[in-house]
Amino acid sequence: MPRIAVIGGGIAGVTLAWRLCESIRGTGIQLFTGEPYRRADASAVSGGLTRAFEPDPDLCMEASASLAELQADPVLRAWASYRETGSVYLMPGLGRETADLVDAVRQRVPGSVELLDAGQLTARGVFRDLPEGSVAVVEKHAGYVSPNGLRDRLLVELARSGVRVVDGRIETVTREGVVHPVGGSPMRFDVVVVAAGAWTRTLLKRTGLPDGGLRNKAIQYVLAPSQPGGPSAFVDETTGLYGRPYADARVLLGLPTDRWDVPPGAVSADPALSTRILDVAKARIGYSPPGGEVAAVAAVECYHATGALSLRPLAQGIYTFTGGSGGAGKTVLAASRTAARSLVRTLR
Repeated sequence: MPRIAVIGGGIAGVTLAWRLCESIRGTGIQLFTGEPYRRADASAVSGGLTRAFEPDPDLCMEASASLAELQADPVLRAWASYRETGSVYLMPGLGRETADLVDAVRQRVPGSVELLDAGQLTARGVFRDLPEGSVAVVEKHAGYVSPNGLRDRLLVELARSGVRVVDGRIETVTREGVVHPVGGSPMRFDVVVVAAGAWTRTLLKRTGLPDGGLRNKAIQYVLAPSQPGGPSAFVDETTGLYGRPYADARVLLGLPTDRWDVPPGAVSADPALSTRILDVAKARIGYSPPGGEVAAVAAVECYHATGALSLRPLAQGIYTFTGGSGGAGKTVLAASRTAARSLVRTLR
């Protein structure tokens, strides 16, 4: 019987193990969650923004497929704590390729998408001072999930399905597929998938395997009290600002960072960035904290140059499954299905 090890207890690793469990009945799948790091990973703090449209064609196909599956499955929606809020994706302009992607999303998620120019979006009363020529992809059927909540629920389902879930860290993985747990005995697997997020490069470096172009980057956002008439989930490419409604009458707002190669688990919030986030939010959406605490949240994510969560081979039988952003909440359902099918084919 083939044996598969998935190393990493974030949303990517757990969802991949779940997909494998669906596809390969009776196969010996073992998931190493990496505790205690799982409680401080990107999945735990991800904003969970979920929409069908992405300006990158490959990401758009996976995001739209993931959202379509989520909407079609009430059980999955409940596991992910899905909340439909709608979304706005604001861009400097609309090219032919982007228009084709919008048409593709319309086919996959019917009745959800409309295009608005700067004047039409401003007239809705949330966004202001938009650049001339900018255009927004507005999705009715979009919202957010809890990557952390989905991950925790899938861990329960995996245990029920007979997958061995080990709350332990891994010291090394050899090119021959031997996994060395910290404080445990080595185990050999036919396939090893390293899906350890920000810890992936550290593990690969100890192992002597290439990292396949993966890099760590800090993320940061603020959680602040919401105000009446605030926006739905949104991304504004013209400023970099993104946000969505949050639990407990709060709003999540963030900007991209340029803090690369940050060690996992060692990032701290940058007060200057938090101030800049609020300044941009005031200028673009008229948001000012209406009293109450503004909390900064910082974490480290693993990125790939393609921006995609994807299965990438490193050696015979050794792969990574990471490299998306934000816990890859938008694409993880489709990406994990694709990765699982690819792995199944290698075992036949």
